[in-house]
Amino acid sequence: MYTYPFRRSSDGITGSQYFLAIAREQSIIRAAESLHLSQPTLSTQIKNLEEELGKQLLIRGTKGSRKVTLTDEGMILRKRAEEILELVKKTEKEVTLTNDIVMGDILIGTGETDAVRILAQAAKSLQNTAPGIHYHICSGNSTFVMEQLDKGLLDFGIVFGPVDLTKYNALKIPARDVWGVLMRKDSPLALKETISPADLWEQPLIISQQEEKGGALTQWLKCQISDLNIAATYNLIFNASLMVDEGLGYAVCLDKIINTTGNSGLCFRPLNPGLEAEMSIIMEKNIRYYSKPAEKYIAVLKKHLNADQT
Repeated sequence: MYTYPFRRSSDGITGSQYFLAIAREQSIIRAAESLHLSQPTLSTQIKNLEEELGKQLLIRGTKGSRKVTLTDEGMILRKRAEEILELVKKTEKEVTLTNDIVMGDILIGTGETDAVRILAQAAKSLQNTAPGIHYHICSGNSTFVMEQLDKGLLDFGIVFGPVDLTKYNALKIPARDVWGVLMRKDSPLALKETISPADLWEQPLIISQQEEKGGALTQWLKCQISDLNIAATYNLIFNASLMVDEGLGYAVCLDKIINTTGNSGLCFRPLNPGLEAEMSIIMEKNIRYYSKPAEKYIAVLKKHLNADQT
């Protein structure tokens, strides 16, 4: 078992922090300066780290070039070290607070959805009584959210579709997002009140990267994605809306994310038959305790969800 990357040296810095400084600066000299160390000291620390792991982590610059690049193993260590150090920082902040103070960070992962309003409403309710709680939203699809939760890098997440209740605790969000098509107001399909599968078969489409791999939308379309005219894919619907505005195609997406009112040149038409996205707020099931900010937030969040259901 390797412990050196996360074992603190006499100056209080771990081997992984030495390594991350070099990865960030792409130079041993600049990294040494940022850490207030001599270059030989830092070089020795990195050499010890490579010997401990039995892998070369850095490719030193050739004569005349001081730039340092990472090996494949170095890139893996950088990713994992950043995740672990972030988790350590979060944990240290939680355990150093007194019992009377509720402050700290809450990290939430979610895709683009109007359901974020529920999270915001709960946060607003806590703002006066717990102003020391800060909220951080990480955007990504359901796979990203679950991966980050599994690593302990998120407190909660919003996911679409069924939830594996053997792994996660889940709070059902009563509201459901509606699938439809975002288009220009002067496009032919804008004359229709709803959009059928056949309406889209021959049109240039802009779809989410997650749906490109198959999902509920594929079943609704009654054809394979490979048989469609996919003009582009998106991760963020705002970027896709710009493509739509420029006439690249029709974006299949969820409602209430892009503003189509007022002077907007875009409009949204729901699918027919209707297709809705079921959503849940999920948390790790096997976690023994939540941070004080997370516990307080969960309690308020449950009240908001129950109020929406009545």
